[in-house]
Amino acid sequence: MERTDTPFWNYFCQISDSTTSYGSYSGAVPNEKITRGKLDIDTPKFVIESDATIVAPLIFAYLLDM
Repeated sequence: MERTDTPFWNYFCQISDSTTSYGSYSGAVPNEKITRGKLDIDTPKFVIESDATIVAPLIFAYLLDM
């Protein structure tokens, strides 16, 4: 199923408290998504190493308040 018409993601943000390692989805670094054809090399990529139950509500509150 090689689809060539699937667009890249516009940006990537990951909130994770798992150890970064190749082969595990939760700890996969953004560069691994480049090799899988989901991100372009120039796609903005952000990795927040923290507990998502703390960080996500803060980010969402900020974004919804804009």
